[in-house]
Amino acid sequence: MEDYPKTAAEFQRLFSTEEACWDYLVGLRWPDGFRCPRCSATRAWHTADKLFRCAECERAVSATAGTIFQDTRKPLRLWFQVMWWVIAQKNGASALGLNRILGVGNYETAWTWLHKLRRAMVRPGRDLLSGDVEVDETFVGGVEKGGGRRHIGNKALVAVAVEIRGAGIGRIRMKRIQDASADTLMQFVRESVAKGSAIVSDGLQSYRSLPEAGYRHRRRVIEGSGKEAHNVLPRVHRVASLLKRWLLGTHQGAVSRDHLDYYLDEFTFRFNRRTSGHRGKLFFRLLQQATAVGPAPYHALIKGIRGPKRSKHKR
Repeated sequence: MEDYPKTAAEFQRLFSTEEACWDYLVGLRWPDGFRCPRCSATRAWHTADKLFRCAECERAVSATAGTIFQDTRKPLRLWFQVMWWVIAQKNGASALGLNRILGVGNYETAWTWLHKLRRAMVRPGRDLLSGDVEVDETFVGGVEKGGGRRHIGNKALVAVAVEIRGAGIGRIRMKRIQDASADTLMQFVRESVAKGSAIVSDGLQSYRSLPEAGYRHRRRVIEGSGKEAHNVLPRVHRVASLLKRWLLGTHQGAVSRDHLDYYLDEFTFRFNRRTSGHRGKLFFRLLQQATAVGPAPYHALIKGIRGPKRSKHKR
């Protein structure tokens, strides 16, 4: 059963203590009761330091092990407060705003926590898009002069898939891609859209192999039609416009290409739940997914790229 706070006041009441947060996390981690990850035994006893000691193999297991909370030195209650604040921000959360409001430590700590949470915004095994789906690519940062419409240069190319729901928009999927080749775009389609669906695309040759891959294909050629791209594929262009506005507004455009996928995940998480009646349900979903994805230590977040400077503050 989905049990979550409906209002900010209820959130404060339900999670007023560290113990209450731990109990809630345990319920999400093991909804059918404790199960040892080593021997699958179901009997265990609690230790003084919030561990489960398996009655069969005696392995000590923490409710945070194998989740984004693993090895954290901050109170779980602060994590809950951060997650509630993040989902309560209609236009997204920035590290600067998070540190200013909740004081998690410093900018680096806030940046790290937000990136951990973004990794929890993609549900493992999530359902594929279905029905009629518009697919196209867009640049984040604009097109460089002299390169043509799909010349990447120093910009980021993003593939976008949008469900057509009458005159409106259903769910979306986004992914940063290296190029607009057939292999790259077909991989994105397979990862995002269920076979048998109808893909609506422009006239790019890369989409011609869609029928062979099990999709129906509705090709809308822009060149020579007298129509603009945003009129031929209106939904995908609307979503792309909202994405760029969000990146510029919430993050002032300061998103590196190396981290872009995780910002795309956050935008997708928010967009696909834009009609949710309760912020609390988004909190529940995010926390539920945070227990299903693996840890994301700081060194893994910045591996091979230039991240924020390290500090002595603990995360």
